[in-house]
Amino acid sequence: MDEEKLLCPVCKANGVLLDVVDFNKSCEEARGKHLPLAGIPVYYVLCDSCRFCWALELNRWPLAKFKDCIYNADYISVDPDYLEVRPTANAKRLRAIFPNLPSDIRHLDYGGGNGLLSKLLRESNWDSVSYDPFVDGEVDLGRFGRFDFITAYEVFEHVPDLQILLTSLCALLTHNSLLLFSTLISDGNIESKKRLDWWYASPRNGHISLFSRKSLSILAEGRGFKFGSFSNGLHVFYKTMPVWAKHIIRD
Repeated sequence: MDEEKLLCPVCKANGVLLDVVDFNKSCEEARGKHLPLAGIPVYYVLCDSCRFCWALELNRWPLAKFKDCIYNADYISVDPDYLEVRPTANAKRLRAIFPNLPSDIRHLDYGGGNGLLSKLLRESNWDSVSYDPFVDGEVDLGRFGRFDFITAYEVFEHVPDLQILLTSLCALLTHNSLLLFSTLISDGNIESKKRLDWWYASPRNGHISLFSRKSLSILAEGRGFKFGSFSNGLHVFYKTMPVWAKHIIRD
């Protein structure tokens, strides 16, 4: 395939073809486990400006195709932690970060899969609801109203249209609310004119949107948010830091 210039979904600058990987490239390769080649090429494009990287064809798929080809019965083979290990660890970490969360704070775990994280938080007296577009697609999330605190673990990298995601989340947030999300920063892992060998760039896991720190900052700014990070994998968007969360990041 010839290199082609495309508009970046984040900053609208030009993107250029970076590399092609097999569809069966998965995150389990970081553990030394490799799937047989699918023989299906997946092309990734890198933005010249903000360094956002995206899977060209997969970012155009309809929801039904993701369900059929990625989030199917075989998904657990490429993400064995998603059912119990990860939501259990995330619930424990949230309780540690917010040990005295006020009882009137409404929490939504967006992209919550089977709902285990919210279930564990409710057992600790959190007012928590789970929603996942692939599990609860028929549920009208709007009927739950707005939330003071939204978490989105391992969501951003799976989303083909980031603006639709942010519009949905913004509609669910109160004015003084906090959006906490996880996705690995690509800085130092994705470079122009080098093979895309980063383990996190894995189409079989549905990792079709890969973020630099600059691209996340631009996304936040475009919606009037401030952007902060706990680490290369855990981040927050907020407008005014809520009083109950002042201890995590200073304004």
